[in-house]
Amino acid sequence: MRILLVNPNTTASMTEKAAVAARVVAAFGTEIIAATSRMGPVSIEGHYDGALAIPGLLTELKDRQAEGYDAAIIACFDDTGLEAARSFCDVPVLGLCESAVATAGFLAQRFTVVTTLERSRVLIDNLVRRYGMGNRAKVRASDIPVLELENEASGAIGKLRAEIERALAEDGAEAIVLGCAGMTDLARELQAHYGVPVVDGVAAAVKQAEALVSLGLSTSKRGSYASPLAKPFTGAMSQFAPAG
Repeated sequence: MRILLVNPNTTASMTEKAAVAARVVAAFGTEIIAATSRMGPVSIEGHYDGALAIPGLLTELKDRQAEGYDAAIIACFDDTGLEAARSFCDVPVLGLCESAVATAGFLAQRFTVVTTLERSRVLIDNLVRRYGMGNRAKVRASDIPVLELENEASGAIGKLRAEIERALAEDGAEAIVLGCAGMTDLARELQAHYGVPVVDGVAAAVKQAEALVSLGLSTSKRGSYASPLAKPFTGAMSQFAPAG
């Protein structure tokens, strides 16, 4: 089984961090193919960044079709471009937020997603509600710019821990979801420290992708995720025109 893990931002170190986490949990025989977007923002923090990251994401999905993959994972907790990717691909496509909150729902009645900035908190809160977990989950921002997670001297980990502690004390959280792909390497350490399940979206998405492929299931092409209709695209977007 080959799973394509695409980082829709252009920071290769974040791609590698996510790839390491994915390979730790992947089953024997599952190959993780890591790809970094070649166009767009260096980090995705809010709607504007997310919109401009989608062309790079779709380019990676398209360019790697020739080598083949059985499922794809979008390695951003905003589930950047997820709907477009599901329409484009003929294989299952998983987002980190949807995968993580679904997994947390198996483990706890109430849980808290701890993400980075306030602008991301609002976006993720909307996603959580859309995924049907709004009455079971709270989303908190820890005031950490994404790229500070790459800098050990930034104090980001201390901010993250403080927000987790507030979630446990104030929200009645029974589990924690890490709301950024850049936090993926911290999940096991935090779980051991706090004694509650800590869900990482990368790991959750890998196991769910493996399950879907093993079950012979993929995205429905009837209705909302039907393949794009053939039509001309103009200007810089011409390369994305569907062939039909």
